[in-house]
Amino acid sequence: MARLPRLIIPGYPHHVIQRGNNRQAIFASDADRHALLALWAEYAEKFQVAVHAYVLMSNHFHLLVTPGTDSSLPQMMQAVGRRYVRHFNDAHGRSGTLWEGRYRSTLIEPDRYLLACMAYIDLNPVRAGLVAQARDYPWSSHGHNIGLQHDKLITPHPLFWVLGNTPFAREAAYAELVQGGLSAADQQALTDATLKGWALGSADFLADLQRRTERRATRLKAGRPFSVPREA
Repeated sequence: MARLPRLIIPGYPHHVIQRGNNRQAIFASDADRHALLALWAEYAEKFQVAVHAYVLMSNHFHLLVTPGTDSSLPQMMQAVGRRYVRHFNDAHGRSGTLWEGRYRSTLIEPDRYLLACMAYIDLNPVRAGLVAQARDYPWSSHGHNIGLQHDKLITPHPLFWVLGNTPFAREAAYAELVQGGLSAADQQALTDATLKGWALGSADFLADLQRRTERRATRLKAGRPFSVPREA
C-alpha cells in the first residue's frame, strides 16, 4: 500500500517526532544541541514556522509547531535535517545517515490538545528518568514557558496567553499544569497519533478538518470506503 502524504494544514498546531537511525544518539555534545537549536531558529523564521515547544532527548526530539503555509513544515525539517547531519558528521568524523527515515507528525485540535501536548513534550525527560521535575532539564522549552529563561526560538500559541493576564500568571499556571502531570489516556493518544500520522481531536473537529483536505485525516473504520465530505 502506498504511503500517505503527511497531513499538514497551515494555522493548526502539529506535533513532530524525529528519531535517530536505529535509535542511535543524535547528540554527542552540548555543541551539537546548540547547533540544532540555532538551525531551528534560522529556518523557523525563514519558512514561517511558529515553534511553541520542544525537547531534545538523547536519540530523538519533539517539536510543537504551527506552520504558516502548506510547505513550511516540510521545508524547515528538510533544511534543518540536512544541515544538522552535515554538522554532526563533520564534528564527529563520521559519514552516512543519522535519522530514522521520515520524521513523524500529527495535527492536533488546539482547544483539546495544545497544552496537553506541551506538557507531554516537557515531561519526556521526567518519564525517561533523567530528572525529577521538568524544570530541571536544560534542553527543552519548559524553562522559557515557566519564566526561568528567555528562548528566542519560542513563539507562544494564543492558547498559552489565555492562561493568565500577566506573564507571571501565565508562567505560574503553566508550571502548575505540567507539575500536575498528564493523563495516561492523553499520553497514549498523543503518542499513537503522532507515530501513525492521524489527526487528533474531537469528532466534530476531525469532521471539519476532513473538509479542508483531500488526504485522510483519520484511520478508516473496517468496511467503510473513504470519501472526502463536500462543503455544506
